[in-house]
Amino acid sequence: MNPTADNDPPTDNDPPTGAGAPTDPGARADLPGPVAFQCVLLRRMADHHPDRVEDALRALGVTRAQMREANRRWQATMHTPRGRGVQPYRALLGAPESLTTRRIGDLTCTVLTWPVPLWPDLRFEVLTDERRGTVWNAWLVRAPGAAAPELRTAPDLAPWCCTVDEVARAFAPARPLEGSAPTRWRLACTAPGPDGTPEKLVAEFTWGLYQRRVD
Repeated sequence: MNPTADNDPPTDNDPPTGAGAPTDPGARADLPGPVAFQCVLLRRMADHHPDRVEDALRALGVTRAQMREANRRWQATMHTPRGRGVQPYRALLGAPESLTTRRIGDLTCTVLTWPVPLWPDLRFEVLTDERRGTVWNAWLVRAPGAAAPELRTAPDLAPWCCTVDEVARAFAPARPLEGSAPTRWRLACTAPGPDGTPEKLVAEFTWGLYQRRVD
């Protein structure tokens, strides 16, 4: 399947998101918030794994047009002043499953997590300074108590199987690199190949979930 089918661009840039922007034919606006948000996550993964995304959309009972429309609305929100804080996540996902604080260096942030039905062993995590109304990070992480995959060699890296933190720990030391687009991260690391010989690799993630090697 062509990743750019249905005129989807192979980047994080969807069509214009202004008030007069066109809506995909057949896309309805009444998707439940958590479903709409999962569509946002999937839209960013469709460039790399369209077949997996098609399966996920079927599981959600959502069309590609609805996925694009959900993402268009999300992008429009994120380009407004209220899109700088945690409120857009709360608006779609509802009350968080957990709300804690975390110390990162000299800073203390609020950590909110929500379940993601497509990936029951993961949670969507937002790190925010709610006093300033800023979001520092937002991505998928392993759910508390859920078993992480065994990552011992480079071939163990399979699409959608692991998170940024898991790869960084398994193949330490890992070096963060600039992502190819918003919501994407890259890690440079060294892992044993199939025959045990160390391989240098660059792993790419979308919303914190592993997608592919780009080296």
